[in-house]
Amino acid sequence: MASTHGAKVLVASNRGPVSYEVREDGSLNARRGGGGLVSGLSAIGPEAGAVWVCAALSDADRTAAHRFEGGRRLPPEDTGGQRVRMLDIDAEVFSDAYNGIANSVLWFVHHMLYQTPLEPVFDAEFRRQWASYEAYNRAFAQALAEEAAEGATVLVQDYHLTLVPGMLRDFRSDVRIGHFSHTPWAPADYFRLLPDDIAEQVLRGMLGADRLGFLTRRWADAFAECCDALVGGLGGTRIGVHGLGADAEFLRERSQRADVKERMVALREEIGAAPDGSARRTIVRVDRTELSKNIVRGLLAYRRLLEDRPEWRERVVHLAFAYPSRQDLAVYREYTAEVQRLAQEINEQYGTPGWRPVLLHVKDDFARSLAAYRIADVALVNPIRDGMNLVAKEVPVVSDSGCALVLSREAGAYAELGDDAVTVNPYDVVGTARALHEALSMPGAERLERTKRLAAAATALPPTQWFLDQLNELSA
Repeated sequence: MASTHGAKVLVASNRGPVSYEVREDGSLNARRGGGGLVSGLSAIGPEAGAVWVCAALSDADRTAAHRFEGGRRLPPEDTGGQRVRMLDIDAEVFSDAYNGIANSVLWFVHHMLYQTPLEPVFDAEFRRQWASYEAYNRAFAQALAEEAAEGATVLVQDYHLTLVPGMLRDFRSDVRIGHFSHTPWAPADYFRLLPDDIAEQVLRGMLGADRLGFLTRRWADAFAECCDALVGGLGGTRIGVHGLGADAEFLRERSQRADVKERMVALREEIGAAPDGSARRTIVRVDRTELSKNIVRGLLAYRRLLEDRPEWRERVVHLAFAYPSRQDLAVYREYTAEVQRLAQEINEQYGTPGWRPVLLHVKDDFARSLAAYRIADVALVNPIRDGMNLVAKEVPVVSDSGCALVLSREAGAYAELGDDAVTVNPYDVVGTARALHEALSMPGAERLERTKRLAAAATALPPTQWFLDQLNELSA
């Protein structure tokens, strides 16, 4: 089943480096993305003939993929020169696999998000959707098998594609397979919420890889614990840890552009000055309205700060950038609405004619996020559970005057940044309010020194090196 194309290196991920939109005249417009995988593939050089296999995520993507079906790749002018094969998977199968299983089951298990008295309920509808998840993974495995040269190296990404390594191994015993998990991994007791046969299928699918990568030792150990409990161990599969870092060069260059400076001016206008004319302090968070990000408890903690420490009233503003996520799922729409309701409630309770305590923005704007990073006095990163959390790593890299980091001990980034952060239990609203006060009260010199150390730790493994390290370990 080896490909005549002969790709020596392949990447598989749900989302690829390009997406399409339909113009008013009906033609397709390609939009290229960035990120660590794009940088990593570019770094290995054209001689590898690298191929990226991804799914069509929208109707426009499916139109583009359909034009180049049968193993043909997207035009290089659309992909920035990357060799990309986009899979035209049936829209209903994709929705079942992506929304029904990956985001509503596997994501919930690994982030421990279920309200267990009521959910999950693994019924006949779940089994129907699981069959779609299998079909979706099989489509990837078949495409990779067709594209791979003899002895090729394949790097599979994330919880969407847990079955691909085992399926690909059945198709092509000659290739070297890696899988990287960008999420936490659930402890064995929680992972066993899954039906026994499904839990085993996920683990055996992953163990089809030669090597598995995780963001922290904690998540790697949790996976090994699951394997010990359910399938008798890891077998011959190796495990490695690669703590993805921030891309310092890109962030520092991008944060100095004119559009970022314009947004800094606009934000400072919105923030305003304290009654005595001094600059107001800023507590910044930048997140998707993802359940695991814990935005609601962050707002509750800020309200508790204003209640317990009235000296901060009119002297601090909470910049809360909460960009809508997965709005096709009802629970996410409800969560986004609760974030908006609570922000409004705080403003009504504490606001004055010259001071709005919470400045909530729900429209994604990367330049504005970078502007907030630069002016932040405190960064609040308090997830319930997070594979890494790159915001925690990005803020110290671009901060202008030093920024105190209030960080959940349940974020993967805590393993690297915890020593210089103000640590919180993400469920403890009173404790988080105290941490915000501590961070706001931190002397400027200490804040600056901590920020320097945080930035060094945050950039220790930049995205390109993160990718190449995995490739080299797999090839060894």
